[in-house]
Amino acid sequence: MIKATAACAFLLALTVGSVAQTTIDRDPEIASMVREVNPDSLKSYITKMVGFGTRSTISSVTDPSRGIGAARNWVLSVFQRFAAASGGRLSAFIDTSTYAPDGQRVANPINLGNVVATLRGTDTGDHRIFIISGHLDSRRTNIMDPTGDAPGANDDGSGSAAVMECARVMSKHTFSATVVFVTVSGEEQGLLGSTFMAKKAKAQNWNIEAVLNNDIIGSNNSSETTIVNNTQVRVFSEGLPFYEMDKQAKLIRQLGLENDGKSRQLSRYVKETGERYVDNLQVMLVYRPDRFLRGGDHTPYQENGFAAVRVTEMNENFTRQHQDVRLENGVQYGDLADYIDFEYLRKNTAMNLSTLANLAKGPGMPQTVRVLTRDLTNTTHLTWKAPAEGRPKGYYILVRETTSPVWQKKIFTDASEVTLPLSKDNYFFGVQSVSATGNESLPVVPLPGR
Repeated sequence: MIKATAACAFLLALTVGSVAQTTIDRDPEIASMVREVNPDSLKSYITKMVGFGTRSTISSVTDPSRGIGAARNWVLSVFQRFAAASGGRLSAFIDTSTYAPDGQRVANPINLGNVVATLRGTDTGDHRIFIISGHLDSRRTNIMDPTGDAPGANDDGSGSAAVMECARVMSKHTFSATVVFVTVSGEEQGLLGSTFMAKKAKAQNWNIEAVLNNDIIGSNNSSETTIVNNTQVRVFSEGLPFYEMDKQAKLIRQLGLENDGKSRQLSRYVKETGERYVDNLQVMLVYRPDRFLRGGDHTPYQENGFAAVRVTEMNENFTRQHQDVRLENGVQYGDLADYIDFEYLRKNTAMNLSTLANLAKGPGMPQTVRVLTRDLTNTTHLTWKAPAEGRPKGYYILVRETTSPVWQKKIFTDASEVTLPLSKDNYFFGVQSVSATGNESLPVVPLPGR
């Protein structure tokens, strides 16, 4: 439920249609899906993945029981099992390519494979795509070791398990837009699988509106403390866009939109929606592209112009990450399934699911959103047009002070323009489409108009 803050309380002066302050209840269908997310299912996926010994991208693709090839064939079989119960809407395949040696993390040509399951949208006129991703590959301390044990339970068995569990639950439901579930390979060798997929999406003009990359989401404590934190999860997002920054820099600077890029808007959406549906979970927004000086599988999507964020646990445990399994000075090293908090992983998975479902059930983003600037006034006049996809029952006007990291107020209207008694000097605004069942689109920040 969304509550207005006292700092942002105000009355509305209207020019067209009706406007009302609103609270937002959970969509019963999405709430039901969230309840279906099962920690035992997540545990079964991770146990199976760890059982392949290693999932190094440079390991065998032909061994039937060990290595990345066996692992991706198993994930495909899981997706195909879900497809059998989807009424023909879910399909899956392994998208392969040959990656040449790069002299750094790949010494010999490899068969690179992403396991992709597509839940086709029911509206043939809706071409939007929403992606959830985790990386299937694991690694040892020596990134070039293709044979030694690399269990990868948390990094990134946890993210891959979340992808599979979302596919299991969501494949039994229908959505207007298309949802893609993917476990990529090659993350540890340099974001190879996600780079391949993001470039392919760009070349083929996929209409990707959001990418949720899940990497290391199953552990509840760090290597520096024994304090358990299973109530918070981080979402990283870039502010200034990497893609065509030179073309956008002048407008961003002029309008002060350095904190309002597509990925940043997506992160705010994840926080609002995830906290709406998942109890005892706080989504912590981190306003940088990734952890300090690091990157992940969302990065290639950002670099190709798509909105993408990274979901990761609150505190990484470095005794388990990129470590050979060993007992040293009384400390157990290695990324073992014993250290996964499956209830915490359930909550993080449910956060992803609620976000994906809300987006895919909702209408498209409003078009041609403008803030009128023909007159100098202390009011703000917003106009917009209906989205290309879906039939919204109305729109939410989003408001926040310029110093606020998140939207502070949502106001519903069934009009296509409003006048607010707030100065555009002092506030940021956004407009969302909303369906009859309360599912919102991503917000659109208005551009100047006359």
